[in-house]
Amino acid sequence: MQREKKTEIITLRVTPQVKERIQAKARELGLTVTDYLCLCGLGKRIVRVDGLDKVLSELKAQGRNLNQLTTLSNMGKVDIVYGDRLAECYEQVSEQLRQLLREVT
Repeated sequence: MQREKKTEIITLRVTPQVKERIQAKARELGLTVTDYLCLCGLGKRIVRVDGLDKVLSELKAQGRNLNQLTTLSNMGKVDIVYGDRLAECYEQVSEQLRQLLREVT
């Protein structure tokens, strides 16, 4: 969820069993209880995609590598960059992410 300054409080009374179920569901989805209840209360669909955090981490690492290559190229320290191969790999990853998005929406 987008992080905004939270200034309002809603108090909710539940049984210990319901509290544990809510906490368990939030944990399963990798959300805080607050975020989980807000999403549920606003009628948002919650979809958990296992392994996506690893994909995003890898994409960030590749982005850093690309930035480093670009910097070295601009400095004249790298003469040959196989841009066509790089673009092909990014296209494959991009298509896989598009497919995943189609499946969860």
